[in-house]
Amino acid sequence: MSLARAVLWDLDGTLGDSRAYHWSAWRDTMAGEGVSITEAQFLATFGQRNDAFLTEWLGHDAGPARLKAVGEAKESCYRRLVEEGGLAPLPGAAEWVQRLHDEGWPQAIASSAPRLNVEVMLRALGLEGFFDVTVSGEDVTKGKPDPEVFLVAAARVGVPPAHCIVVEDAAAGVEAARRAGMQSIGVGDALGAADVTVSSLAELPPDAFDRLVL
Repeated sequence: MSLARAVLWDLDGTLGDSRAYHWSAWRDTMAGEGVSITEAQFLATFGQRNDAFLTEWLGHDAGPARLKAVGEAKESCYRRLVEEGGLAPLPGAAEWVQRLHDEGWPQAIASSAPRLNVEVMLRALGLEGFFDVTVSGEDVTKGKPDPEVFLVAAARVGVPPAHCIVVEDAAAGVEAARRAGMQSIGVGDALGAADVTVSSLAELPPDAFDRLVL
């Protein structure tokens, strides 16, 4: 390639979908705290950092120690469910990751999830070893739509933001890519702000990435 280019992948909902495991883990963990949550409440928070919504669920009198303990209990439950139940890559995901790897594109995971969650999900998907960099929730202080996670990933792969392509399934992630000065591919519904939108990665044309960063 004539210039450095990179692909920065969101993980959950983009390469694989573990939403059902997150829901089960939150429902059971919160029930253990005496709090009942609905699936609609869960869906409204999906993709956010735990500290962005746990105070609302547990009450504003919940101290930092309790917030941390509940969050860690949920994540431990989530990881166990993933390991027990497994995950399959979303349509086109494994094929594109392999193809870009074979063509020499640097690739990074840029996720708000805890690092252990990212690792267990990549193992379950069979996608370990394809990514030069993994940026997780521990590496940033602000969640999407703040661009921090993508800017950190770009810096770590050594590629200027303008030469990076973000692949996302959430509007907040597409907005974070825009704020970072990066091109984006939106996978799913209601992501019209992305530079390219498809309902599935399997629908991307063969030159999709090349056309975004010439």
